[in-house]
Amino acid sequence: MRKIVAAKLHSITVTGADLNYHGSITLDPDHCNEAGILPLEFVDIWNKATGARISTYVIYGESGSGCCVLNGAAARTCQIGDEIIVCSSSYIGEHQIAEIKPRVLTFNRDNSVRDRMFYDVGIRQDGTMTFVVRDGSPSGNV
Repeated sequence: MRKIVAAKLHSITVTGADLNYHGSITLDPDHCNEAGILPLEFVDIWNKATGARISTYVIYGESGSGCCVLNGAAARTCQIGDEIIVCSSSYIGEHQIAEIKPRVLTFNRDNSVRDRMFYDVGIRQDGTMTFVVRDGSPSGNV
């Protein structure tokens, strides 16, 4: 089994930090649903401003709010206004790599979605792999 990227929210802006909450990251469920990130799913968070890297779990905030709030200990790793990357992962067999199509959303500073894309891996006849970043979503729907 290999750990691979399953979904990514790239350059989402931190809208809050609540040190006294019991942990996690609160995200807009609209963003999570579109990318394929589940509530209670563990994610890695990478702060583009500081380089801090942490792992925590997702809870859903208010739909349509654009929220991105670091809670508990995670609140110490980011400031409001920092851009972060939220990445979920999955364990798969190497033979499954061409079947998955990780969705990636990129964001404007107000946390509206700027771009929608997905990662597409192919396997050639000789067994070598190809990698392409494609615009849109794997299903063709937004």
